[in-house]
Amino acid sequence: MTWLVVGLGNPGDQYAATRHNVGQMVIDHLIKRHNVKLANHKSRTQIAAYKLGVGVDAHPVILAKSNSYMNETGGPIKALANFYSVEPAKIIVLHDELDIGYSVIRSKLGGGDNGHNGLKSMTSAFDTPDYYRVRLGIGRPMGEQDPADFVLKQFSKEEKQTLEEFIERGSDVVESLIEKGLEFTQSKFNS
Repeated sequence: MTWLVVGLGNPGDQYAATRHNVGQMVIDHLIKRHNVKLANHKSRTQIAAYKLGVGVDAHPVILAKSNSYMNETGGPIKALANFYSVEPAKIIVLHDELDIGYSVIRSKLGGGDNGHNGLKSMTSAFDTPDYYRVRLGIGRPMGEQDPADFVLKQFSKEEKQTLEEFIERGSDVVESLIEKGLEFTQSKFNS
């Protein structure tokens, strides 16, 4: 069974290093880790494929980024899932999460969208919330800053010191979900 791993974010260089694109940063790290390249797909996505594991137990994995904005992610990802016959139960969505502290990672199956437009779009397109989520904590803004502005800003100087390790752990969580399942992954990584 093929797994589809989706990094939520906005397209374009001006968004690439922002908190809202932390899910796509994990996709970029997995691409480097497995020495694969992104290619354009007719579903308005960019994808890269590899096998996780060895022999008959290897899991086919498709990494994906949508070429559309966050709030329109669901359509292209649904088209991609249909193309590869991937059910929602084999989809992992990586997204920024305001409600957990910076660099905290939590994984779960299903749930609400908590006001996240990328998750809203995914749930609407698939007509179910029952896909895996890797929640990548970015924390809440200090003071009066609007959360909508906060997510579109780059990480602070202090955050950037540990960003690489945070992204690497996000990659480990994805691969643990695929190879070991949710319960094991939650007990190992949900801090």
